[in-house]
Amino acid sequence: MALSVNSNATQIAAQLDARAARTLPEVVATVQHYAMLLETRIKAKASGRPGPNAPTGDYRRSWTHDVSTNGVVVTASVGTNKPQARRLEYGFVGADSLGRVFNQPPYPHVGPAVEEIRPLFIAALGDTIGSDP
Repeated sequence: MALSVNSNATQIAAQLDARAARTLPEVVATVQHYAMLLETRIKAKASGRPGPNAPTGDYRRSWTHDVSTNGVVVTASVGTNKPQARRLEYGFVGADSLGRVFNQPPYPHVGPAVEEIRPLFIAALGDTIGSDP
C-alpha cells in the first residue's frame, strides 16, 4: 500500500517571501518616522526647563537622526555631536580636565523624550509587522 502526502509548503513559502518583501519597506518607514519624532521631542525638551536652556539654539540644531538597513535589520540613531550633551542630560560634579570645579545639576531631555516615544513606536511597529495584506 502506497501512502500519498500532499503539501502546500511551496505556496506557504511564497506567501512568506512576499510578506517579508512587503514588510521591510514598511518597517523602514516606521523606524524613519519615529526616529524623526524622537529627534523632534529631544529638541523640544532641550528648549528650557525642566530641560537645559538653549539660548542660541545651536545645541538643539545639533540633534540629527539616521536610519540604515543591513539585510533585514533596520537601525536608527538619534544623536548630537555636541560635547555638552552628556553633561546636560546627567549633570556633572567635580573638576573638569582644565581643573574647573562644577556642581551642575542634570537637565534630562533625552531620557524623557525616549520614554514618551517608546510606547508609540512599539505599538506602530507591532501594527506594521502584524498587519495583514
